[in-house]
Amino acid sequence: MSAQHKFLLDESKLPKAWYNINADLPVPPQPVLHPQTLQPVTPDFLSVLFPMPLIMQEISPERWIEIPEPVREVYKLWRPTPLFRALRLEQALDTPAHIYYKYEGASPVGSHKPNTAVAQAFFNKEAGTKALTTETGAGQWGSALAMACNMFGISLEIFMVKVSYHQKPYRRIIMQNFGAEVHASPTELTHYGRSLLEQDPDNPGSLGIAISEAVEAAATSGGAKKYSLGSVLNHVLLHQTVIGLETLEQMAMAGEYPDIVIGCAGGGSNFAGFAFPFVHQNLTNGTKTRIIAAEPASCPSLTKGKYTFDYGDTAQMAPVVKMHTLGHTFMPPGIHAGGLRYHGMSPQVSALVDHGDVEARAVHQLATFEAGVQFARAEGIIPAPESNHAVRVAIDEALACKRDGTKKVIAFNLSGHGHFDMTSYDAYHQGRLEDYEYPAAMVEEAMTHLPQVPA
Repeated sequence: MSAQHKFLLDESKLPKAWYNINADLPVPPQPVLHPQTLQPVTPDFLSVLFPMPLIMQEISPERWIEIPEPVREVYKLWRPTPLFRALRLEQALDTPAHIYYKYEGASPVGSHKPNTAVAQAFFNKEAGTKALTTETGAGQWGSALAMACNMFGISLEIFMVKVSYHQKPYRRIIMQNFGAEVHASPTELTHYGRSLLEQDPDNPGSLGIAISEAVEAAATSGGAKKYSLGSVLNHVLLHQTVIGLETLEQMAMAGEYPDIVIGCAGGGSNFAGFAFPFVHQNLTNGTKTRIIAAEPASCPSLTKGKYTFDYGDTAQMAPVVKMHTLGHTFMPPGIHAGGLRYHGMSPQVSALVDHGDVEARAVHQLATFEAGVQFARAEGIIPAPESNHAVRVAIDEALACKRDGTKKVIAFNLSGHGHFDMTSYDAYHQGRLEDYEYPAAMVEEAMTHLPQVPA
């Protein structure tokens, strides 16, 4: 009898609560600091940017936070998402490993991002917010928030990293389809954007710059707009844990438990959403699963960055957090995994890496596209360039099992499909992509601009 390919949960099995890693962190959470005073922020400062329910989730010590029924109802449009056994990939690799992948490309906009976009739009609507601002890199977050804001009747202004704005025109069109206003960042619309364009009219933009513009647009709106973030902060990671919680149930259906759990990591949201429920099992139930965060060698915040306090954005307007950072002045190379081009990393993910609970691995661009093509030819799904980083590490671990003659269970998050990333794949097939190793000297230089946080 052939093995089962997919493991599907009924809508009745949709998680009723999100998992909050704050309850189990092996080290105490570091304070969030005010960007000007460098003192711990107050709810009043944060309330300029976020509605109070999200602020309370950000700092909550509770392990489980209830998912409101209206959010669960929207989730049912695509959740629970399928878990697949990658049998054809296993066969292609001739590995004794069992490979599973959670497919978040099943969402309406093709990635994991709606898990938090819907929640954030709901809580903003409940708080009376009429308009939101945000940033987006590859456009997956912008697409998700545009869809969610449309569902809850909220206006949305998006600052999209300029290099991605031109690389990913179809994602911009998706955002506009849902009624969002999209700008190529840096723009002439903000004080910070204008200052950058005066220095360099061809500035390609970065997530740090786009965040600065979105934060400025919200903070100077006189309360008319709030700001929404697609990764990094705890409330965002919290909402994503529906991914891993479903996967735990599905792995039980498969009669296996992963020895290795893998997710790509840019700001930390899809990685945390998939991995944190397994980290929870390691920390509280004594399981020994290896947890691997896969990042680009060109944006290696976890593997080359310093674990220290830094600004969340380039203009030094966003809160200061302790995280692995390449420095807020980081200007990323134009790699095609636009969703991973952030200078920092989630404070929670950073703390777990620093403590040794999560491994970090940097992989090169060409190797990730090679893995994505190999995966597509075996499994029939073309992954997003970001997701290819997790695919690469999963394949590497499966090949290690082949060399060692060991059978391990490997699970990774396929965080989105690559249907709107064909220019990236075309560049790969035409031999126009190249590897880029971010220089350690540039990290050292960026460290001279860190905020001087009192000890």
